Amino acid sequence: MAWFCNHYFCERCNGTWLDEWSAMCDDDCPFCSARHMTPYKSDDWTVVIEQEGDKFVALCSPETAEHDPNYRALGTFPTRAEAKAFLASR
Repeated sequence: MAWFCNHYFCERCNGTWLDEWSAMCDDDCPFCSARHMTPYKSDDWTVVIEQEGDKFVALCSPETAEHDPNYRALGTFPTRAEAKAFLASR
């Protein structure tokens, strides 16, 4: 399932916040409760690369993810560049 980090700005109180979700969806302001704020930017976090020790792990949010990304490892690589190349080839 797709996973996003959504960036929000509240036009009522000027609050800003981030929210991770499986869609680029509207959210309510956590500061003043204004409703239906649309994200001004969304980062696609469906696939990510994380460093673990001296290795880099390519992770993907599976179709079964619902309320959290529930990442699954796709492969482990000696460099970030190799992990990026692997993801680009998929």
